[in-house]
Amino acid sequence: MATSSKILARSIMAGIVSLLLIQVVPYGRTYTNPAIISEPSWDSSATRAIVKRACFDCHSNETIWPWYSQVAPVSWLVRYDVDEGRSELNFSDWKNGAREGERPDKIRKEITKGEMPPFVFKLAHPEARLSDAEKSQLIDGVNATTLRR
Repeated sequence: MATSSKILARSIMAGIVSLLLIQVVPYGRTYTNPAIISEPSWDSSATRAIVKRACFDCHSNETIWPWYSQVAPVSWLVRYDVDEGRSELNFSDWKNGAREGERPDKIRKEITKGEMPPFVFKLAHPEARLSDAEKSQLIDGVNATTLRR
């Protein structure tokens, strides 16, 4: 029994040391929000409000970086998600449908299937959980916004 206790204690100590050591890896903790180039010509302030609440942290240059985004390895995931989100769809660098992610049918599909906002994001950001009515309003608003070019 004493051997099991020693193995457990050493495993816990190794885990703590590993967590401390990975804090020196610089990736994921340098945060800048690029300038806002152009936003869509929103169909309404209500559409923008829902998009801001549920999408802007990963899909705009107005990301709010929470405290946990400074702690590895979570910082790595946050940085990766924001980089990927901005590359797919960026409401602060709107190109009027020039990129694949800005297509309203793709946005509708991902919202309807529950892929956006992602589950993990909704755990950390309860305000991003959208009711069915809000999802419908978001889809309709994004469709109307993208048609306003």
